Amino acid sequence: MPSELRTLSDLDFIRSATELKPVPFVPEISLHMAEDAIALWETTERQRGEAGLAPPFWAFAWAGGVAVARYVLDHPELVDGRAVLDIAAGSGLVGIAAALRGAREVSAAEIDAYAVASIGLNARANGVRVDASLVDLVDGDGAPAEVVLAGDVFYERAMAARFLPFLERAVARGATVIVGDPGRAYLPRERFTAVAAYQVPVVADLEDTEVKTTTVWRLG
Repeated sequence: MPSELRTLSDLDFIRSATELKPVPFVPEISLHMAEDAIALWETTERQRGEAGLAPPFWAFAWAGGVAVARYVLDHPELVDGRAVLDIAAGSGLVGIAAALRGAREVSAAEIDAYAVASIGLNARANGVRVDASLVDLVDGDGAPAEVVLAGDVFYERAMAARFLPFLERAVARGATVIVGDPGRAYLPRERFTAVAAYQVPVVADLEDTEVKTTTVWRLG
């Protein structure tokens, strides 16, 4: 579902629950971000009137995404003039970085409706276009994107088991695949080549530390 089709109440909720501010380590980009993950999670469930919703990944700049965004901003040749897919996009940080560095078109895929809405808000706040959709693309190969970007998708076994084949299919059809990872347990490092590493400031309540060494990897 395009972000423009989210209801006004959802957009108002995101604005009220977050603050638009520059992203640490990627100050070129501002996002609608929250301070307290647990409080926002509980508020989101009340807003929707249901329990068991996914955590509000969209309201934070996660280390893997921050690292990929930094890499894209510093290496515009990766995306300039190319079609880009930001998969499991969260806040849209990575896709916004690609749009700022000249991507011909940027798509963002998410399975959380709040994330889709927040991507639209964040893209507009940064003066770029990112076409966000409420869709699960992981059974495909990311076509027709020429570049597939993913921040922090190997944090649990089941998710990693779906994402690795997806990314490998994207590489097999000729796409460039870049992944950010802050040392998650389920990243198969032997399949990737490290292209950069950063000391990324993070929300201590989410990561139990204030800085995480985060690597940018290229698949294939």
